[in-house]
Amino acid sequence: MRWGRAPAKLNLTLRVLQVRPDGYHEIESLVAFGAICDWLGFEPGSPLGLTVEGPNAKDTGPLGDNLVLRAARALESRAPGLTLGRFRLVKRLPAAAGLGGGSADAAAALRRLAEANGLAPDDPRVGEAAAETGADVPVCLNPRVREMSGVGDVVGPTLRLPPLFAVLANPQVAAPTGAVFKTYDSDPRPTAEGGARFAADALVPVEAVEASNNDLEAAARKVAPAIGETLAALARLPKARLVRMSGSGATCFALFSEPQAAALGAIRILEEQPQWWAAATALR
Repeated sequence: MRWGRAPAKLNLTLRVLQVRPDGYHEIESLVAFGAICDWLGFEPGSPLGLTVEGPNAKDTGPLGDNLVLRAARALESRAPGLTLGRFRLVKRLPAAAGLGGGSADAAAALRRLAEANGLAPDDPRVGEAAAETGADVPVCLNPRVREMSGVGDVVGPTLRLPPLFAVLANPQVAAPTGAVFKTYDSDPRPTAEGGARFAADALVPVEAVEASNNDLEAAARKVAPAIGETLAALARLPKARLVRMSGSGATCFALFSEPQAAALGAIRILEEQPQWWAAATALR
């Protein structure tokens, strides 16, 4: 069985733009990926199957609807004769937490299937299967810092960050994406316009991240007030440069320039709130 990482996705920024005719919002987001991850093993040649284990396995929902299997079926429909197999998912990231865990798992499945079947990573059928599986899956196919737009399905070129480390913290409460967007829409506001884009391989300064925000944060705090408590706890950590929510929540993060400060910050969060999920990670 070959194993691969499914790294956590972090929305460093998130701007909500106009509403499309289909009811979905256009967004712009600068995303990065952490060293912390789920692990996905794949053994080709068996009938398509999936087992899930690990500390957060119980929160992944019905097995048959898992994004790993949906991604495999989406690629099979585009590549007749595709060799399938058995997947084994070790779920370490919290589910439905604004970290793109399920999308990262699906993207890892597509990478394993492409590798086993001799498909190039940029084979258009792989990208199409990713887009069909979920809006965040395309950006997770090649997990490097970049911008995404559209409904998350338009992926920009890879970018670079200065050395950055993060403490991720989740208060183990639900912040359903639909409820957060509904709350956001209940407060009328001018339609936002798109922002500046970075050129391929550009170094994104931390100041550019600090100058933006997450437009969904206020709405998410109304849906799940514990998000406000999480942000406050992160803001108290020594040497934290920036504190923000990822995606539609409920995971929040603090950014650091030094790995030691991040490691100590994660320890402090878990000492203060042992029922929360928290981890320190490097970003890329």
